[in-house]
Amino acid sequence: MSESVRFEDKVVIVTGAGGGLGRAHALLFAKHGARVVVNDLGGS
Repeated sequence: MSESVRFEDKVVIVTGAGGGLGRAHALLFAKHGARVVVNDLGGS
């Protein structure tokens, strides 16, 4: 994601955020100013 992309005043919902790409995306959105709602079913 470009450093010029900002997500202040935005809410992002990330499903599957317990690991892998979902976790990485959640952290990246938060780094760029978004309020992040995460969800994960938690394995088996």
